[in-house]
Amino acid sequence: MSGTGPAPTPDRALRRPATHAESVRAGRSWWDAEADAYYREHGAQLGDGELTWGPEGWTERDLGLLGDLTGRDLLEVGAGGAQGGRWCAGQGARVVSTDVSGGMLQVARRIDARHAGSTPAGYAQCDGAVLPFPDATFDLVVTAHGVLAFVPDAAATLTEWARVLRPGGRVVFSLPHPFRWVFPDAADESGLVARYPYFDDAAYVEETEEGVATYTEHHRTVGDLVRAVHRAGLVLTDLVELEWPESRDLVWGGWGPLRGRLLPGTAVLVAHRPG
Repeated sequence: MSGTGPAPTPDRALRRPATHAESVRAGRSWWDAEADAYYREHGAQLGDGELTWGPEGWTERDLGLLGDLTGRDLLEVGAGGAQGGRWCAGQGARVVSTDVSGGMLQVARRIDARHAGSTPAGYAQCDGAVLPFPDATFDLVVTAHGVLAFVPDAAATLTEWARVLRPGGRVVFSLPHPFRWVFPDAADESGLVARYPYFDDAAYVEETEEGVATYTEHHRTVGDLVRAVHRAGLVLTDLVELEWPESRDLVWGGWGPLRGRLLPGTAVLVAHRPG
């Protein structure tokens, strides 16, 4: 439930393997606890009806990666407050938005109640790597920083997204740029010193003293992502590395103008299902 208080304070943070099941449990609990606070902190930057691809602030209105959405069936995974799905619905798509966190979907419903006009046609709470939809249901699968950074097997997740796509359908997803993994997650000068091996695929895990994960993020290299797209039977058509706008002075966690003007922070991949 949303509003249950802040996420538990972990006893330690480390790099170690993390299974899919523990990652999903940790993600659901963390986002349920943080849903309201996250929206209070970042809602204004995201916009209630804007598809914002990352903390750099570039939107789908700016980049045009999805193509014409009129009459298209679109699945938003890792939707959070469904800001992106709401924008897509406003462009004429029929949208279903999903998230692992019921708390985040409650935030989405509250946003819907405050804003007249286009909203997603439906919501579903589910693991974004195990979708409750038949094969070939959608024309697009979309997420902005959802799902892929929080599960260990990118290829299996993309295969599931490809399954629900119709032939010719498109997958567009953003996630933290793999190069960020090398640096501490800090927006100041301390975040400019390389400290971690780029090729180390152990997850970042916050856990209790008993070893119960309370938060996980998973790393893969650029090459890993390209191969995951290929293994899912998709064809990669673009890889967009978002630059930090000169006029943007926002600090968002480890993202900010100091690092953003030197290092890539967000990658957006565009792929399609042949047919």
